[in-house]
Amino acid sequence: MSLPEIAFLPAVDLARRVRRAELSAHQVTEVFLERIERLQPRLNAFTQILSDTALDQARAIDEAARRGRPLGPLAGVPVAVKDIVDIAGTTTTAGAHPAFHRVATTDAPLVARLRAAGAVIIGKTGLHEFAYGVTNFNPHFGPVRNPWDPTRIPGGSSGGSAAAVAAGLCAGAVGTDTGGSIRIPASLCGVVGLKPTFGRIPLEGVTPLSWSLDHAGPLARTVEDAALLFEVMAGGDPERAVSAAPTGPPDLRGLRLGVPRSFFWERLDGEVARLAEAAVRAIGDLGAAVRDLELPYASYAGAAAAVVMSVEAAAVHDRRLRSRAGHFGQDVRTRLLRGFFLSGPDYLLGRRAQHFLRRAFLQVFDQVDLLVTPTTQVPAVPIDEEGESAAAASLAMSVPLTRFTNPFNVSGLPALSVPCGYTRAGLPVGLQLVGPPGGEPVILRVAAAYQASADWSRRPALG
Repeated sequence: MSLPEIAFLPAVDLARRVRRAELSAHQVTEVFLERIERLQPRLNAFTQILSDTALDQARAIDEAARRGRPLGPLAGVPVAVKDIVDIAGTTTTAGAHPAFHRVATTDAPLVARLRAAGAVIIGKTGLHEFAYGVTNFNPHFGPVRNPWDPTRIPGGSSGGSAAAVAAGLCAGAVGTDTGGSIRIPASLCGVVGLKPTFGRIPLEGVTPLSWSLDHAGPLARTVEDAALLFEVMAGGDPERAVSAAPTGPPDLRGLRLGVPRSFFWERLDGEVARLAEAAVRAIGDLGAAVRDLELPYASYAGAAAAVVMSVEAAAVHDRRLRSRAGHFGQDVRTRLLRGFFLSGPDYLLGRRAQHFLRRAFLQVFDQVDLLVTPTTQVPAVPIDEEGESAAAASLAMSVPLTRFTNPFNVSGLPALSVPCGYTRAGLPVGLQLVGPPGGEPVILRVAAAYQASADWSRRPALG
């Protein structure tokens, strides 16, 4: 097997081969580290490459295998972690100015679960500063670049994680999602990204942005890999995720999918609309009953999210802003300062709207099992690197990139982006599937069936 083929094997397959001693964890880790060394200068996907500790973890896995010890479901699988999540003994930068960096003393619970499952933590990935933006323009670390076109954004804030997965620099990655920060880069980089039900994956050891909107979740190249990573991070049963993977021809008979035409299918880029519509038809061809419906009050979700996020983010960063406001990038500082212009009653009304929207959205699932929408209005746009104009572009892109994702942070519903094709310029487009609380298994089933039938398996042409 060639080295590039190892780099693009599914995580499930990699772990299986390591458990069967067809590949060693050390060999796999070396393949990915070599690829990172070669492509990092072009993509800037990582803030830290943990070569020594990753190789140590791989050796320990291989030694356990030699001693006949059972290996975990992610044995030897290289996983990258967004640099807002704590890894013991490693600096958590949060993509921020060095004055705000700190060395973590313990692993975040989700990282500890990945390690216990045999994952090799290969590095920490770049992000929009403090996860407060969607372009991954970062004045402290430079922009992360989209593997499909390095002149374009990867989406954010988990852009480094998505770019690393898409480019074959890791087999899976951890992201966080407050307004779409897993699903947006998943869509723009052509990978799978799952934002689970609110609270499903613990957030201890994750630098907060907005306490009532933050989620953590996986990014991967296949739905099966995303399911496995999700089960591990959530403390569930990873074997259930693997055994539940579809076998044989996909069949979605008996499932009801709702297409909320108002709001979610408006103002779309023409190619996004074309590809998303084709994906909905393809899911219908697999046996699902597809119907149009209304998701009530969805147009109010963005305003509610803006109020709640602004106030909570300002509270999170209050002391930093008062003592070192000049250390923030211009776009993030602008966003944070907005929170100080909102009152206590504004925040309470935002939270009340959040609870109202959640109840309204839940009623829709009496009619359907899942909702399906485009993930973003547009594909990846060019990177603007010109100082003030870059900050302005970052602010301007918030609406077209979060318009369809924000409602499901406000409501805490599980949502996944799965690739649904490529524009004529070769840029990926994502389809979003949304379910009721705890609806991850159904979302993953539909996404896996669609992915198996569509086979969007291209790789970025990175050499």
